[in-house]
Amino acid sequence: MLKVMDLRCEYRDRPIGIDVVSPRISWKLESDRRSAEQAAFEIEVADTDRFGSVVWSSGKVASAQSVHVELTGLKVVSRKRYHYRVRVWDVEGAGSEWSAPSYWEMGAFDASEWRAKWIGEPVAAGEAEPERSPFLRKVFQAKGDINQARVYASAQGLYELELNGERVGDSYFTPGWTSYRHRLQVQTYDVTGLLTTGDNVIGATLGNGWFKGNLAWEGKNNVYGDRRALFLELHILYNDGTEEVVLSDESWRTAGSPILLSEIYHGETYDARLELSGWSRVGFDDGSWTAVEIVERSNDALIAQENEPVKKFEEIKPIEIIKTPKGEVVLDLGQNMVGWLRFTVTGAAGSEVEIHHAEVLDGEGNFYIDNIRSAKQTIHYVLKGGEPETFEPHFTFQGFRFVRLIGFPESLRLEDFTGIVLHSDMPATGGFECSDPLVNQLQHNIEWGLKGNFLDVPTDCPQRDERLGWTGDAQMFIRTAAYLRNVAPFFTKWSRDVKADQREDGGVPFVVPHVLDENGYSSAAWGDAAVICPWTIYLCYGDKRILEEQYDSMQAWVGYIRSQGDNEYLWNTGFHFGDWLGLDSKPDSYIGATDRDYIATAFYAYSVSILRKTAEIIGKSEDAAEYGELYERIVVAFTDEFVTKTGRLSVPTQTAQVLGLMFGLLEGDAKKRATAKLMELLEESKFHLTTGFVGTPYLNHVLSENGHNDTAYKLLFQQDYPSWLFQVTKGATTIWEHWDGIKEDGSFWSRDMNSFNHYAYGAIGDWLYRVVAGIDTDEQAVGYKRITVRPQFGEGLTWAEGRLETMYGEVRSYWKKETDGGVRLEVTIPANTTAEIRLPGATLAVVRESGIALADAEGVVSATQDSETVVVAVGSGSYTFNW
Repeated sequence: MLKVMDLRCEYRDRPIGIDVVSPRISWKLESDRRSAEQAAFEIEVADTDRFGSVVWSSGKVASAQSVHVELTGLKVVSRKRYHYRVRVWDVEGAGSEWSAPSYWEMGAFDASEWRAKWIGEPVAAGEAEPERSPFLRKVFQAKGDINQARVYASAQGLYELELNGERVGDSYFTPGWTSYRHRLQVQTYDVTGLLTTGDNVIGATLGNGWFKGNLAWEGKNNVYGDRRALFLELHILYNDGTEEVVLSDESWRTAGSPILLSEIYHGETYDARLELSGWSRVGFDDGSWTAVEIVERSNDALIAQENEPVKKFEEIKPIEIIKTPKGEVVLDLGQNMVGWLRFTVTGAAGSEVEIHHAEVLDGEGNFYIDNIRSAKQTIHYVLKGGEPETFEPHFTFQGFRFVRLIGFPESLRLEDFTGIVLHSDMPATGGFECSDPLVNQLQHNIEWGLKGNFLDVPTDCPQRDERLGWTGDAQMFIRTAAYLRNVAPFFTKWSRDVKADQREDGGVPFVVPHVLDENGYSSAAWGDAAVICPWTIYLCYGDKRILEEQYDSMQAWVGYIRSQGDNEYLWNTGFHFGDWLGLDSKPDSYIGATDRDYIATAFYAYSVSILRKTAEIIGKSEDAAEYGELYERIVVAFTDEFVTKTGRLSVPTQTAQVLGLMFGLLEGDAKKRATAKLMELLEESKFHLTTGFVGTPYLNHVLSENGHNDTAYKLLFQQDYPSWLFQVTKGATTIWEHWDGIKEDGSFWSRDMNSFNHYAYGAIGDWLYRVVAGIDTDEQAVGYKRITVRPQFGEGLTWAEGRLETMYGEVRSYWKKETDGGVRLEVTIPANTTAEIRLPGATLAVVRESGIALADAEGVVSATQDSETVVVAVGSGSYTFNW
């Protein structure tokens, strides 16, 4: 049995409103036999799901490709829905049935296609726009039997839509955060079911959002503009084939909403007494409303939605009501989360309640907000009075575990409060579990760090006056993120913003979207995100197109580095964050002791090595040769500058040894000495790390790859400061920014920069999945087309399991140390892939596959002895090895 399933277009299940001119199709295969491999496929595209009128067909194509198959030659039309199906043949000649049909729907390709105007509330000349969020509405008629209806919407600021009193869509913080001057997303909604023949009302509420609200710690606002505005087109197709379009224009009307203040950092003020019941329904009298004003803006920056939108995903009930030593009433939700609190309250009209949000309590058990700096994270709610009132915010989000309640009745009920978790809609793909509960909690914390900080952009922290897309943090964590979630659309969108905000000289901002001053550019390991992130998406998802799209940006970044200083093979000028928050830093410094020129040149070499491979992959052979030569010259210059004649690194820090080894910059005696020096430094620190943001992601990888896997495990299992599990023993439910965010005595590392939800050190997850569970992709057959399963066992664990839903299907690796001293390894490999499985400590004479000698096992292609490791090549299927 061979079955085609899980069809995707541009990573998505039945997307609407895309503007990809050459869409790509992916699918998975299901087979009841081992070593199932696709030999050919056929794709049909039609006007309807009956496929009576096929508009494009690939014909039978001899190919094993089932991921990112481009529909070459298909000429797509704006706003048209395309239905498609796939069938395949395997290497035995057996064919599948046609898959269940799926579809995608196009949006608009070009700015010239848009007819709507940008509209907002009227503002008198010389005056600032009011803080109060506006309502906007339009009454219109649907004049026939409706076949389908689509809304295309965007905004300066944030928007929420209603149609005939019903919320449109389940996305939040639309249109998302992009480099607004260059790129502004348009969302598409299917509203067919919300329209009726006759009178209808469409309405919107606008908020400041990232466009004009407060951003960064300097209190900036109006970074992109000083006017909120709505852009909307409603396209109605009638059963008779005619179409009607409702546009945002001068005919709309506006009035103030109950949202008196709404800021990403500061929260929301809402006066329920100002609610206008039925404002987005037919029959509401808007005679007192005023006409909207046209806001001038070009449509050239409009693009279709690229990233998965932010949605609600979980509800968390508080676990306890606390009366603090100061006498304050505080709720504990038990989990540091990102989103908002939904609450129900009863009281007199005009009475006010306040909600304040915090991540931690201080050492005495009191509510602690010093670490959120100037961010207020406060909800003010004024009651309309009478019946119980339930509220949740609109255009703000908070990072919190604890909530301080002010003005609420004394008779509080836990059931009246619910934490609403929001993050970008990235499908879950991976997981890790093992025999140690503290490591499992660490894995939990890594995942919640991702959920809290992947809210449309990869933010550094979700609670204080920052919440910015720091480039260094993103590249350090992206490989871990790609195990946990499908982050390909998320990072594709963000990488395009990196390119958009890149300077003409190739410099890359510290944060993307760029909102800092003109000095906020081009630090080593931060700017390298322009190269590392696209490359990682290529590795993990087999996405060659992102390399083609981002190649100019990658080139420009390397060109920027090459132009710095007086030696094009070293990077020894400019500002660098260095090994940020390294524990070997000088007093009162955030920057670790590792020489910043050393770090800069090491990352320079690493980016050039990636750029060379990228040039080869996309067919730019001359560039590949040039960057190959450049890389060799950088390595020579690096060696001359930082390696003594006897092979010792001149920079004697843990991070220095780690980077030299991880990036392949050391060979022979220098490699041996760096490995020995790293072990010496770890012994001096009693096997504790001193690395910061730059060194930590690679530390355990370097140890495992250089004969010291036992030491990597020892670092993992340390429970005192500094270690990953120290945070766990202190009650952390997310990853901390600092190793000692909370010290042993309960005091705090600092007041001004101490986030308790900051994913950077969660990069240890990459080692857990790739080394402990052993799941990786072969760089010569990326996207897990050819898989390597190479678990490395260590003291402290009796079993571990990793799962990863790849573009081909699920990969699973589970190992267990048996009581008789043997080992069992269970592996699942998806159809249309192959795998190389390495069995450490095994010999050919003793390995059995499901009780059968390897030579007789179905699906095993070959087995060879490699030192004390047996290497087994297999096709798809589930396997159990014992040795």
